[in-house]
Amino acid sequence: MSEPVVVDAMGGDHGPVETVAGAVTARRELGVPVVLVGRSEGVRAELARHGAVGEIDVVHAEDVVPMSERGAGAASSTTSSLTVGCELVRRGRASAFVSAGSTGAVVSCAIRGIGRAPGVLRPALAVALPSVTGGATVLVDAGATSDPSPEMIAQFAVLGASYARLVLGVADPSVGLLSIGSEPGKGNRLTRRAGELLPALPIRFHGNVEGHDVLAGTVDVIVTDGFTGNVVLKNVEGSVRAALTLAARSGGVTADEVRAVARLYDPETHGGAALLGLAGTVVVAHGSSRAATIARACAVAHDLSRDEAPGRAEDRLGAEPVR
Repeated sequence: MSEPVVVDAMGGDHGPVETVAGAVTARRELGVPVVLVGRSEGVRAELARHGAVGEIDVVHAEDVVPMSERGAGAASSTTSSLTVGCELVRRGRASAFVSAGSTGAVVSCAIRGIGRAPGVLRPALAVALPSVTGGATVLVDAGATSDPSPEMIAQFAVLGASYARLVLGVADPSVGLLSIGSEPGKGNRLTRRAGELLPALPIRFHGNVEGHDVLAGTVDVIVTDGFTGNVVLKNVEGSVRAALTLAARSGGVTADEVRAVARLYDPETHGGAALLGLAGTVVVAHGSSRAATIARACAVAHDLSRDEAPGRAEDRLGAEPVR
């Protein structure tokens, strides 16, 4: 059996109750080897509720990073579940790390504990959103780096294109830059400067795209800063829920049809966002994740690490530096 996926048992709004339950599900139903990191007494008590003591290993970590922690302060503790989990990946004792903790805290600990891949300026979160064409559009960055430089956004485009190629199987992914208009030169200074860099990169650059293109399948990858990307992601989730609620009330669709569409955009379906640009595999699950979502995140992390997709996504950065 391959090296296990290490799960931050203390992360999220419902850890360790839901995170431990999710790890047990991943192990028993999905066949994913896992190890839990967190306050061992509480974690083992949750394992006992599932009859899983001795079935899943526990690594003790005394400190818990609060969900309110947004940045580098999280990495200052060497005994938190985040830092201990990342250290396990760095030392080769785990194949990947999964956490539903604060995104900013996970990013900071992953950068310090696992390290950036060669040539990468900042990591980025990639989320594959189902489109109306039946495929998916990768949104990068979905919340890892709120204030990137234009050069970072250009790197996000390379990482996102490689991710779409390796993970989604898109042979020649198209990349769009999110802006307030499709015409060249539209947007704020950050977007305009990033738009100047993208045509020179080893990607198929489509040009600017707008908010209504996110789910339309206009491009395979949409790149933006982490602040805007996270707003877009939450807006998509909320808009889909609202549209389905209105459709159900109108009587135009059946309950089964509503549930089928809702599942496409449910965090339980995609598990979480892959943190690209690191020397190891990290998946960040939604802060409100329940057991099923954690289990799915473990499966996603296991698949990514087994295929070494995040590592291979950085290969093009070494060959084509962004200037």
